[in-house]
Amino acid sequence: MAPVTKALDLLSRSQGAERKPSFRRLLKTSNVKLDNKLKNRQFKKESTDKKHRKEQKKLRAAIKDAVLKTPLPLERYKKRPEDEEEEEFVESLPIDMMDEDDLEQIKALAQKASFLTRDLSSSGPVHAKKRKGEQQGPESYEKMPRKMQLTEEKEVIHLLPIKDKIRGLIPQSMEKPVEPKKAEEEADAPTGLEQFENEDEAVTGPALTPQEQLNLRTQKLTDRKLRIASLGSDILSDPTINIKKLKELRSMLMETDPYVAVTVRKLVMVSLMEVFKDIVPSYRIRPLTETEKASKVKKETQQLREFEEGLVSQYKFYLENLEQTVKDWKQKKRKRSEAVSLQSYKGLAEVAIRCICELLVALPHFNFHNNIIVMVVPLMNDSIKRVSDMCCEAVKKLLKQDKQGQASLGTVKVISGLVKSRNYDVRPELLKVLLCLRIKEVEVKKDTDDTAPKKKFMNYKDKKKNLSRMQRKWKKAEEKLEKELLEAEASENKDKKLKLHTETLNIVFLIYFRILKKAQKSILLPSVLEGLAKFAHLINLEFFDDLLNVLQHLIQSGDLTYRESLHCIQTAFNILSGQGDVLNIDPLKFYTHLYKTLLKLNAGASNDDISIVLRCLDVMLTKRRKQVTLQRALAFVKRLSTLSLHTLPNATVGILASNRMLIHTFPKCDILLDNEAQGSGVFLPELDEPEYCNPQNTALWELHTLRKHYHPVVRRFAVHLCAGAPSEGSGALTVQLTRRHPVELFEDYRAKDMTFNPPVAAPSTKKKDYFTIGEALLDDKLKQQIDCVLSAEEEDPTSLDFSAVQTSST
Repeated sequence: MAPVTKALDLLSRSQGAERKPSFRRLLKTSNVKLDNKLKNRQFKKESTDKKHRKEQKKLRAAIKDAVLKTPLPLERYKKRPEDEEEEEFVESLPIDMMDEDDLEQIKALAQKASFLTRDLSSSGPVHAKKRKGEQQGPESYEKMPRKMQLTEEKEVIHLLPIKDKIRGLIPQSMEKPVEPKKAEEEADAPTGLEQFENEDEAVTGPALTPQEQLNLRTQKLTDRKLRIASLGSDILSDPTINIKKLKELRSMLMETDPYVAVTVRKLVMVSLMEVFKDIVPSYRIRPLTETEKASKVKKETQQLREFEEGLVSQYKFYLENLEQTVKDWKQKKRKRSEAVSLQSYKGLAEVAIRCICELLVALPHFNFHNNIIVMVVPLMNDSIKRVSDMCCEAVKKLLKQDKQGQASLGTVKVISGLVKSRNYDVRPELLKVLLCLRIKEVEVKKDTDDTAPKKKFMNYKDKKKNLSRMQRKWKKAEEKLEKELLEAEASENKDKKLKLHTETLNIVFLIYFRILKKAQKSILLPSVLEGLAKFAHLINLEFFDDLLNVLQHLIQSGDLTYRESLHCIQTAFNILSGQGDVLNIDPLKFYTHLYKTLLKLNAGASNDDISIVLRCLDVMLTKRRKQVTLQRALAFVKRLSTLSLHTLPNATVGILASNRMLIHTFPKCDILLDNEAQGSGVFLPELDEPEYCNPQNTALWELHTLRKHYHPVVRRFAVHLCAGAPSEGSGALTVQLTRRHPVELFEDYRAKDMTFNPPVAAPSTKKKDYFTIGEALLDDKLKQQIDCVLSAEEEDPTSLDFSAVQTSST
């Protein structure tokens, strides 16, 4: 029994691989090992199935070839008469003389396909393999006839023969010289313009009359327009299903018909732009991972994925086409395969740039927005003013509507790189765009959500200590719901926004400081000073001292215009009015320079710069009232009144409003409304020092002149100031005028559109009751003189001959 039990044990062990492992064995085996074993088995099974499928495929292919293969006919040669007689003799032999075994063997050979196709000269078996040492017959390519290279026949010229005593006449000949074909081809090849004309002629085909050409073009253009409209309406009706038609519409950008190529491409560009603006979702589409692609999803989800993938790819190709159009125009390239002339590329490029600018503003959240910024920013520095203005306006709109700051950061980075790479040789409009950044408003206006304390969620220990089991369960569900609501809330992340704005501002100041340091005589300096004046309150305290020294040096150099010097003054006082209060700096030189610059302004081109003066006065006098002396305030009030006489009405209203604020801020300025002198000395209006010009000894006589001004608001302000600028009573202003800032009043009453504010009253349409006729229009004395002259003329017509009197007197 022992051997039998051993045999059974061995048999069971051999079959152990096929059995499932026992529970005890599973406990000892790790899960990782079991997974590996299962994967190995699956891999072996897959490889075996794969091999089996390959073999089946080969077998099916062999059977199919054998069935479709047609037998080749045997070679037939013309037989000799002896062979024919011998064949006739063989055929005449009776079949019954052959053995039955031989006859069956011949029939079996005839049924095989190889019997017809094999080489009958060989006596070997049909499917026998060739051994290595065995001599092989000729290959199939050896039996194919060879084609001999034909030598080109050359023309021969027969010459005169030579006569020899021994051989007699010897004929002579020579080859005809062949002329080079390259010269002929070069001579026949058309040049530049001729080639394009020939191409146009080849395309246009038969000659048409101008009217026929116009009718043909109109018909083709109508067909293309209908096709574009139908494709666009199909896409907009159901973008998810008809996303493939977007490719068909984009393919029309490659229109090659010379009659309508330029117009069709422009229409397709604009149509695609509008389609993308409508169907693009309000989120950024990211590429799917390998795990997401391999996972099974619903039919709707798969359809949405296909739509997003197709939309991104077609949007990318569309942007590439626009960029290539602009590049071809800039590099003045013309592809021979295209039917668009070089002159037409300018119009195509302008339409492409307009489409790019529209997409820059309309889709700041979608894919490839940074690529669009890289395309648009260099065009802001273009030499063509129309293109440059178009791109600058688009970037300004983008910066004004950007709330999060990502688009602003990307734009500022590209501008910084462009300015540095061009070595500060760029247009000033490139830096004026930075004035549209929304950093100042966000920093100044704190939202209530930022100041409110953030709600903290309870941790596990607090819940276990203070709440029961049921309360903890409800608290957990409540916190989960609140977190989901916070995630779904559309409000911006304040910390992230502040971080982006800080980084953006650092790059902006880096641009400004580089230009102040390396290119002080550049045309970019006014834009830099204007930008510093706007963002000066956000500059780090460490740069205040150095920046003020640079500004003071620029003013004292005398190389600045009045506008640039005003921006320097505004920048300096914006610094000192913010964090610069801690600095112990006396800005007396800035006051003196502003006092001297006021008389350079007038009603001409410098009238628009009055707004800068009004902002400077607000920062220098009103906000720093404790650091300003009475003599300085009186001097500025007097000079502003003088300035108001030779400016436009809107500037005069702003100046008088500023004087009103100064009188309220410094009540002792009312001494200028009295004609009595205060103290010793005489007012010196030509002196440029406000502290020493004795302004207390003069009066605001300009207000009496302004009381007769043609503008009603100016008259109202003049009367108000003459009365001492009262807040109540008959001399007080209306609420609409008192609550407006001087800069706002300056903008409100500006006649930029050639309109008068307030509007002029229309003439009365009421008819008069009577009309003055004839002599009633004349004065009595004048009437007597006229009558006397007329009566003298009737008596002596020569009495009115003034030339005769002149000649007689001489």
